[in-house]
Amino acid sequence: MNEMKDRPGDGPLFHFCTSGNFTANSPYESNLNKLTSFLHTKTPPSGFALDSIGRHQHRVYGIALCRGDHSHVSPSVCKACVADAGAEIQRLCPRNKGAIMWYDDCMFKYNDTNFFRQIDKANNFYLYNGNKVSDPALFNLRVTEMLTRLAKKAYSIPKLYAAGKKRVDGKTTLYGLVQCTRDLSAAECKACLEGEIGAIPIKFSGQEGGRLGGASCNFRYETYRFFSI
Repeated sequence: MNEMKDRPGDGPLFHFCTSGNFTANSPYESNLNKLTSFLHTKTPPSGFALDSIGRHQHRVYGIALCRGDHSHVSPSVCKACVADAGAEIQRLCPRNKGAIMWYDDCMFKYNDTNFFRQIDKANNFYLYNGNKVSDPALFNLRVTEMLTRLAKKAYSIPKLYAAGKKRVDGKTTLYGLVQCTRDLSAAECKACLEGEIGAIPIKFSGQEGGRLGGASCNFRYETYRFFSI
């Protein structure tokens, strides 16, 4: 499990360099640059895009996903985030055939093998804000209830995204969002989110705020509003 304390800022949250290496100035590098440019252009209107470019061993597959609350992550914000992610991941993983980069507003992934419509269970990370609650059992239950409700809403609509809130007690309100990459089916989104939400008592026990950053699905919860509806 990869975990760290949550932190503010517009920079990258986390990244992985995966797969083998490609040669500088190779057809693979050329195709990767073309794909990055394509995703930068095609993602912002809807918040999601995928494509592959090239043939045989030089073929590269990629997706980009922006956070679903478009009043906050507007097309211009989405475009800027995907551009930053595409540039930063090639700086941090300069010769890797596969890589994943997460920002608060978007996720960018590419690989030399076809990963579309598959749940990626290997590449994820966990962030938490470091503050503990006084009643972990009750809080874990409320977080699980809220995210489970949001997951049911998300996988029932094409956008595969939902956000909402839930009262914990008389003075605390939880806010949460869940999202899947839109290459997944509703059943695959359901399986991805439920698998991660079910582990909350272990991975996030008593944490006042936290998030899962996954290559196929993600969620976040806080005791303050961090999204637009």
